[in-house]
Amino acid sequence: MELVNIEKLLEKYFEATTTVQEEQELQLYFTQENVAPHLQEYQSMFQHFANLKEERFTRNVPLKPRKNYLKWISVAAVFVLMSGIAITQLGRTSSSEKDEALLAYAQFKETMTLVSENFNSGASQINHLNQFTETTNKIFITENN
Repeated sequence: MELVNIEKLLEKYFEATTTVQEEQELQLYFTQENVAPHLQEYQSMFQHFANLKEERFTRNVPLKPRKNYLKWISVAAVFVLMSGIAITQLGRTSSSEKDEALLAYAQFKETMTLVSENFNSGASQINHLNQFTETTNKIFITENN
């Protein structure tokens, strides 16, 4: 590989304008034995990058489920509040209004059941995502230290 080409690629690399292919060319050049003397200071950096690519995390990471009671308390509070409002309104209405209110309450109860089921489904997915994020952060923090 031409030395002039390597110097241009190195300049582009430090300006963060190289492509993946150009970075691979630099990696290939600096991992070989005969590097130009004035560029040998960069050889250890690219050798380090090559070593990092082959590094693997092998330690077992135990995943513990998070106990998130706050979301359940808020769901229960909304349900109790809405139930209380519905029951209070039932006591103040006439029989036809009571029938309408009972129907509305039954619809509300069905709706809240569906919301609860969907919320539980979504919350379990978010919990998996949170566990993945926490584990990833632990890995990167461990590697940086």
